[in-house]
Amino acid sequence: MKIVLSSNPYRDKGLRAALEARRILERAGAKAVVCLPFSPRKGDRVELPRQLPLSSLEQELPNADLLICFGGDGTILHAARDATRYNLPILGVNMGSVGFMAELERGELALLATLAHGIPATEERMMLDVRVLRGGRVVNQDLALNDAVISKGSMARVAELEVMADQVRVTAVTGDGVIIATPTGSTAYSMSAGGPIVEPSSKCILVTPVCAHQLAARAMALAPERVVTVQIPRGNRKHLYLSVDGGKALRLTGGDRVEIRRSERCVRLVQLAHRSFYQVINQKLGGYAP
Repeated sequence: MKIVLSSNPYRDKGLRAALEARRILERAGAKAVVCLPFSPRKGDRVELPRQLPLSSLEQELPNADLLICFGGDGTILHAARDATRYNLPILGVNMGSVGFMAELERGELALLATLAHGIPATEERMMLDVRVLRGGRVVNQDLALNDAVISKGSMARVAELEVMADQVRVTAVTGDGVIIATPTGSTAYSMSAGGPIVEPSSKCILVTPVCAHQLAARAMALAPERVVTVQIPRGNRKHLYLSVDGGKALRLTGGDRVEIRRSERCVRLVQLAHRSFYQVINQKLGGYAP
């Protein structure tokens, strides 16, 4: 059993959690290697252990059995693209504030020892393929585990968007933008914008307006087979942007179309702590733990 430990150095100071996990896994009989999920920003002072050999994800993932991420939800979202290329299951260890997608908390690392004897149950989470078309030509492609957000710039007036499903108009949004989310992403930005909470194992596509200037604007759950298109009106001179899973924003121009559909790829999240989705909601979102 080969396990890759990918630790966010901004969250896991000195990679202490990753090193503790490596000791636990190696004592249990697994092989564990430590990688960074990304290169630290130039000029940042990042605490890294001396004499620790760090490998690269590109080198280790092709022949790994499992990827363990140490960080917040952003770290897991970042890792999802890499893991799905090799159909690798992911286990998240929360080193952030909420860590909604993480399976374990920092104090539960001892549970990792069981992984040396095989990977337990995993849960599949649907993803979205996101394409930007300009003049009939694809100018950008991405993969989302949480959501694709089309929004106005900070200094712009209201955004005007048309949302279609299989070329049939679903709604027109006048406001700050629209979120197209997976069930996994239902507890992220979509929920903050008034969208429903959906069990993450469900299969649907959520359309959630953001600060809409319409009384009738409501979030909608569409069948997973739908192809959702967000159309930017031609002649639009306002600054609109697309952000996938909170990543770098892509500027959209008048006439652009953003096409979003269920991806053939999915993320497999390891279930180790045996907490139900409703327990996690109560614990993470300010409710009362059952």
